[in-house]
Amino acid sequence: MGSCYRPSRWLTLVPMMGLWLLLGACTHISHLFSVTQPLDRPVDRQQQAIVSRMQTIVQPDLRDNLNTGLPAVRATLADQTNKIAKFKRGLVLRTLADPWDGLSTIEQAGLLAAGAAESGVEGLPAVIDILEGGMDRTGTPFKPLTFPVTLAREDLLGFLMEVLEDAYQDREHALRHLSPQDREFLFTQARPLVEQFSPHITPPAQLSDAEAAARYATLLMQQVDYGSLITAAQRLARLGNRKLLQQLDIVFHNRTAVAHSISGITGDVLLAQQTPYGLLVVGGRGPNTYDLEKGAALIIDLGGNDTYRGFIGASPNSDLGNSVVIDLSGNDTYQPAPFGLATGRGGIGIVIDHSGDDTYRLSPGSGGVGLAGLGILYDGEGQDIYEGSRFTQGAAFGGFGLLVDRAGDDRYTSFGYALGFGAPLGVGAVIDVSGNDSYECGGHYPSAYNAADAPDARPHDAGFQYDCFGLGTGSGLRVFTKNPAQRALSLAGGWGLLVDLDGRDRYRSANFSQGHGYFFGFGVKLDLNGDDDHQAARYGHGTAAHFGVGLIVDYQGKDRYGSKGPFYNGGAAWDGSVALAIDGGMMSDFYDLPASTGLGMGDLGGWGLFIEEGGADQYAVSRGLGHGADASIGAFFDLDGRDDYSSVSLPAAGAHPERLNRKVYIENQGSLFIDR
Repeated sequence: MGSCYRPSRWLTLVPMMGLWLLLGACTHISHLFSVTQPLDRPVDRQQQAIVSRMQTIVQPDLRDNLNTGLPAVRATLADQTNKIAKFKRGLVLRTLADPWDGLSTIEQAGLLAAGAAESGVEGLPAVIDILEGGMDRTGTPFKPLTFPVTLAREDLLGFLMEVLEDAYQDREHALRHLSPQDREFLFTQARPLVEQFSPHITPPAQLSDAEAAARYATLLMQQVDYGSLITAAQRLARLGNRKLLQQLDIVFHNRTAVAHSISGITGDVLLAQQTPYGLLVVGGRGPNTYDLEKGAALIIDLGGNDTYRGFIGASPNSDLGNSVVIDLSGNDTYQPAPFGLATGRGGIGIVIDHSGDDTYRLSPGSGGVGLAGLGILYDGEGQDIYEGSRFTQGAAFGGFGLLVDRAGDDRYTSFGYALGFGAPLGVGAVIDVSGNDSYECGGHYPSAYNAADAPDARPHDAGFQYDCFGLGTGSGLRVFTKNPAQRALSLAGGWGLLVDLDGRDRYRSANFSQGHGYFFGFGVKLDLNGDDDHQAARYGHGTAAHFGVGLIVDYQGKDRYGSKGPFYNGGAAWDGSVALAIDGGMMSDFYDLPASTGLGMGDLGGWGLFIEEGGADQYAVSRGLGHGADASIGAFFDLDGRDDYSSVSLPAAGAHPERLNRKVYIENQGSLFIDR
């Protein structure tokens, strides 16, 4: 793609990408989308943006009522010079310095990515561009190959081979400065990073883990030309183009299956050949079984209820750098090896399934996972099941992990560090375009808070806490020690994003989830439409801790929010962090938080806001509602509707909490409650 494809700085990305999605800012990008038009044109989602609109409404109240506390908190947040962490991302620092500006930019980027995903598989290169831009990364400009316009078999196969060759050269260029030992380290170290990752490390027991993670991140930043990996992923994602696959389907329609057997593959195989980049296979329309112990460069299956095992759109070793699997139709089952499905480990891993009711039984490190590479899982249509464990379903450390599901009532489950999780130098995202979906994360990793909060509780007791770190969570690696040399190993967090565009959705999660940012990470959860049920726990619903940034926005619908507690929900910021929770629209919502604090809280130098746009809302909240403590800002705004505060415990309300309608309360110079 030509040089007009990417701006030089991400500060200009949002307006440029908006024009690009609407108009096609350069001829190469227009060509990219033209193959399926007039169907599935990108949608302008910027009209839904709400953060900047809320700023216009509430900022005068913040300024007028907190005229002492607000400037002091803003000044403290802007100064991060004494906070030690490697590789802080520009968008996080920008948000800490100017919360409204940064949060608005983050929201717009999420909406742009949603619009690109809405256009279908052809929008994947744009999604990559937008989300990688948020991590201060851009691809190397390139001119995409022209799609074949004939049904000549040699032309189609020649196109596939050219794409594989170009992506191979991109990867080689990206890794050219690495020694063979460093290449192998980036590949093999991915496993302990995924299996042992913890946001909070205390030496000396875990010091070696921190040292290895710091070496991994430093190699990526200083020795890898990451822009070439982005380009390789964009090239390979174009192989999922629906018109191209229709042409292949026609060409192979009457082709006889190959006579010789292919190791690990059963069912009709219409083409099988070894290439300089790995195995190339075209599977038939009937059921096939693919046991891919050695992986493959490219598999295109034309239909049938297929079963995939092993390394599916993933590399078993550092020699096979890129791998793509595309399935056109059928109710398929995926049972990958660890790091074995849509995993980019020092390269590119892509799985595209266009239709069918599919089941993904995801092992650790699979399901759209990037580890010094880019991993992309795209599912077009069907009622799909994603069963994950750890580091699955849109997760990344030092790379890009993406899961896009375009249609169907889908179910997502995971233990943790998943479902839109960005570890250091990683962007992990889940975008679900339509359907009544269910998301669940937690119940597996006991929380360190149990020792202080519930020392006698046993697993699955009511007071026992679990950690999630998912559903739109960005987290760093915080080395907690007084030793300066050890503390210098700390790594700033990445970007975790969960966007659901439509449907009546259900969210269930444990601690640290649903738009949470931890240690210079930023976590975002956007639900664009539908009557939704958001159930979280400690640090849920747009929260942040230790210089993180958290954002949750539900744009429309009659929604319910709940939490197991015991602290911090709905726009709560702790320790120099920024957090914003917004529920848009004029429908009535229910905040069922009797066991937790909320809404709109700041503590230890935090900036936490909660905004309810309108409706006859019900608040069952024991503590909170616009509370700032210890040099913080905590603000609550309900902008319209007669609301029910009868269950609220708020000192300023006295004996009549129902009288909070159309009231302003200022508890101290950092606390503000406003009901209009």
